[in-house]
Parts: sequence; C-alpha cells; structure tokens
Amino acid sequence: MAFGVTTPSTNTVVQPEYDDMRPPGVTNHLGRMVIPDLQIRTNEDFDESIRLIDAALEPAVASVMDCRPNAFILGISALSVWGGNAEWGAELKRRIQKVAGFDIPVAIATDAVFEALRLHGVKRRIAIMEPYFPSIEPKMVGVFGAAGYEIVRYNHMRGKSPTTYSVVTAQDMIRAIKAIDGPEVEAIVQFGANLPMARIADEAERWLDKPVISINVATYWHALRTNGINDKLYGFTSLFSKF
Repeated sequence: MAFGVTTPSTNTVVQPEYDDMRPPGVTNHLGRMVIPDLQIRTNEDFDESIRLIDAALEPAVASVMDCRPNAFILGISALSVWGGNAEWGAELKRRIQKVAGFDIPVAIATDAVFEALRLHGVKRRIAIMEPYFPSIEPKMVGVFGAAGYEIVRYNHMRGKSPTTYSVVTAQDMIRAIKAIDGPEVEAIVQFGANLPMARIADEAERWLDKPVISINVATYWHALRTNGINDKLYGFTSLFSKF
C-alpha cells in the first residue's frame, strides 16, 4: 500500500508521526501544500492561512500522483472543516480525485474523528483543543453539529505562525487538555496536524480515563482501516490498539 499524503509546507509533524505508525508493507509519499510562514495575530490572519492552504491543494496532490499511490490522506485537519457543513468533506475528496484522475480512496480528518467517536461509544458531548484562533468555531459547529455532536468547550492555543504550532512541550499540551476536560466531556478531540500529540494522547487516556483522539493518529488509522489494513499498534491511543 502506497499512501499519497498532502500537508502544508510549514508542517513538521505529519511526516514523522505518520511514519511512526506505518505498518510493514505500507509507504507514505508526501506532497507539500506550499504556503509562507505567516505571522498570525488575529482571526483574519488565521483565515488567510487556511485560504492559502486551500488554494495549494490541487498542485500538492498533482505532485504526489507520479508515484501512483493506491490511496490518499489529507494531512491537514483545519481544511477538513473549513466549509462549515456536512458536504464540505465530500467536496474535498472530489477535488483530490479529480486531480488524481481516478476514484482514489481519500482519508480526511473529519471522517476519521466521527468513526473514532462512534467506535468509542461517544454519544454527544466533546471538547476540542487545537493551535488555531476562534474563527474556527463556527466551522467546527457546522460540521460536528451535522454529525450529532456538541462541542462543550474549546482551547484555542493561538499559534503565532503555522510553524510554531509544533514548537510546544509535553507540558503545554497536557495543560491544554486539562483546561477543557470535565465530567460532562465524553472525549477530548485534538485538531491541528502540526501539533505533536500522538504519544501524549496515548498517555492522557490513562489519566483521564476517556478517549483522547489525536488527529494524526485518527486520520492515519482511518486510512489504514478503510483500505483493509487491520494491524493493531500500541502507544498511539486505544483507537489503534482496540479497533
């Protein structure tokens, strides 16, 4: 199985985390959605960064297709909700398939999270942490609400530029998780594919005693499972070790 993957040129986390989860016989082949490392101080700055990523999608997909991948992974989570409605994810997949020129299977973050929540038995109430700005909220409400979930709390970590999303410590992420947890929260969901949360999420499940869904873990897990690869993996949350 050869996975084509696109992620922003500013992202330093998707490639190593995906490779850490790669079973024998599976290879990951990255194309970069080229964007500048914008300074982000406001909601408008953040929105512009996503607009640039969206515009860079098709060229990045085209750059991967020369290796003839069997399936595709969209390695950015903010773009998966940016349309703010249930139809947006399907449109992203159509755009990727149009460039590919065939009906290539495409894994995106939102599909992965919804399947993870379903398997974990999460009924409704979740909390979300991410390195973004508050302008992401209505987008998430539109997409998650359409799937039947209520976001009871957010932690917008407000990264100062796309590259700084990954420049965080374990303690930074632990504090971010704890800030949104509560007895009413059935699961913690981490968005932001440039936030290095895969192994911290695994630890957090043990001290919170609830699902902690890391976006890179969920997206890569979903890509494997939907392509018939069922290897279990330990150290990357109960999603990978149980389902």
